Amino acid sequence: MRHHIRWTGDTLELLDQRRLPHEVVDVVCRDAAETADAIRDMVVRGAPAIGITAAYGLALEARRGGDLAAAHERLMASRPTAVNLRWALERLADVPAGELEAEAVAIHEEDVGINQAMGEVGASLIPSGANVYHHCNTGALATGGWGTALGVVRSLAAAGKRPHVYVGETRPYLQGARLTAWELLEEGIDHTLVCDSVAASVMPRCEAVLVGCDRVAANGDVANKIGTLGLAILAKHYGVPFYVCMPMSTLDQKAPTGADIPIEERSAAEVRGFGDVVWASESPIANPAFDITPAALVTAWVTEEGLWTPPDGA
Repeated sequence: MRHHIRWTGDTLELLDQRRLPHEVVDVVCRDAAETADAIRDMVVRGAPAIGITAAYGLALEARRGGDLAAAHERLMASRPTAVNLRWALERLADVPAGELEAEAVAIHEEDVGINQAMGEVGASLIPSGANVYHHCNTGALATGGWGTALGVVRSLAAAGKRPHVYVGETRPYLQGARLTAWELLEEGIDHTLVCDSVAASVMPRCEAVLVGCDRVAANGDVANKIGTLGLAILAKHYGVPFYVCMPMSTLDQKAPTGADIPIEERSAAEVRGFGDVVWASESPIANPAFDITPAALVTAWVTEEGLWTPPDGA
């Protein structure tokens, strides 16, 4: 995969994921404000990638001698659901300004290693030649460079286990259609893109559902891209294992259950159309970016340290 988060020392260059797959264009950030805007506007998305980007944004502000407290607050508010954002900024809170750059680079490098370790754990659960269903985008683009759920697919392919991926398009922002399918094409991994409404029809053919997570509550409830809950219910009905790929940094011990996780409400424009094309009327629109999947619907939480179990043993 081409680099999508590039630190130059003076700037942060982000591959603009809003323009994929038709254009490969970078957005250049020079301070924390521009970095926060890039996160909020979804130039970069995916919980691990958001955390890495925010860390670099704080480092940019330090290099220009800016107000780090204000920068921290602005970055923290850019995407409220992804816990990696808070995790990264809290990790940097007590780091001296002159050391922020090195710590941000360390967070980036660590994420790649974490994802590769998680990929090996997840790949051990899935047989050769399996059909897997994947939601949203959890690949290199959503992380430091390997992927969480899609990183498991990458690890399966690297091990010669020949996975086939049903790629859910993931409305309304189409992260599956635009980003996951693009990544799989780039790497030559067998896949079929399907409308979200096809999931129930293909689920009986699948050996696993693989999803990422933006935040996991202490009891194992999962906040992830809208549509995850429906897939978990389908998987339960058909007896298909439902695996949540969870970097330990996404575990939020401060949220006892999923009810304690804030759900971001995004612009109605994302539902009315896409780009310059508008297909919906002016009807009132609800556009939650995430939903909560109860722990009882999760087969296993796959982490870089092995399989995690909620404290109550659910």
